[in-house]
Amino acid sequence: MKELLTSTFDTPLGPMVTMAERQGLVLLEFADRPALPAEKHELQTRYGYAILPGRTPHHDQIEQELAAYFACTLQQFTVPLVTPGSSFQIRVWNALRAVPYGTTSTYGELAVTIGAQPSASRAIGGANGQNRIAIVVPCHRVIGADGSLTGYGGGKHRKEKLLRLERAAKFDGPPAEQVSLF
Repeated sequence: MKELLTSTFDTPLGPMVTMAERQGLVLLEFADRPALPAEKHELQTRYGYAILPGRTPHHDQIEQELAAYFACTLQQFTVPLVTPGSSFQIRVWNALRAVPYGTTSTYGELAVTIGAQPSASRAIGGANGQNRIAIVVPCHRVIGADGSLTGYGGGKHRKEKLLRLERAAKFDGPPAEQVSLF
């Protein structure tokens, strides 16, 4: 079994759980995400990870990068990622990472990006929902075709705040008063 070391840290949007192996970050989720127990179970049973308390340099890196992200001084994460999943999921997650900071995409647009029909938006939504690396693989940047905020595993209230943070930083520069965003 491969070791997956886990720790928790605080962010402006609440505590987050990090899990990393030697090669990179495997999971970054809000601690209160309802799907977190199922994600842990899948990592153990399907992907052969033994989840243990501890830290790697990837834990330190993601904490530093997220602090810079929330301070509006980082737009591109560089922490190495390990994303076990199906080939379809990995294509969707890679397409998510290509959605530019401060912008949004729809499920149909993502389908076209990966070479699928726009009608594959439900499948895209499913893969989007199975993303285990919140914020870094920016599933919060996907909205409904009508512009509405659709579901987000970390909660729609967080999705709205993440999008507001990115828009403010991109179009207005770093906010003078961070508290106004959170």
